[in-house]
Amino acid sequence: MTQPSAYGIGHDYHRAWTSGDIDRAMTLVADDIVCRAPGEDLTGKDAYREFIGGFAPALTGLTDIAGFADGERVALFYYPQTAATASAPAAECFAIRDGKIAESVLIFDRLSFGPPVDA
Repeated sequence: MTQPSAYGIGHDYHRAWTSGDIDRAMTLVADDIVCRAPGEDLTGKDAYREFIGGFAPALTGLTDIAGFADGERVALFYYPQTAATASAPAAECFAIRDGKIAESVLIFDRLSFGPPVDA
């Protein structure tokens, strides 16, 4: 059986969590994942699951921009749409090891996804 490519793993993970299937997404994540996100560093699958699982229900849509792979590194660029915004871009860069996402750098503007600020 052929192992999925690094890009395939990253893309499958992305499709799973953005469709709300957190259980499926976590099958593609290493137990000792390290994630760097705006304002927060996460270590371990449980912390990562809580982080992603907390945001996924807020998604109302998704527009993909691009995806690239360079060996075991995968980068995805997209617009996650929520009640707060449909125009704030996000990017994820994954390091794939042994068929699982071992590292993630997640880039997005936290303020764009928060509640509106009254002027």
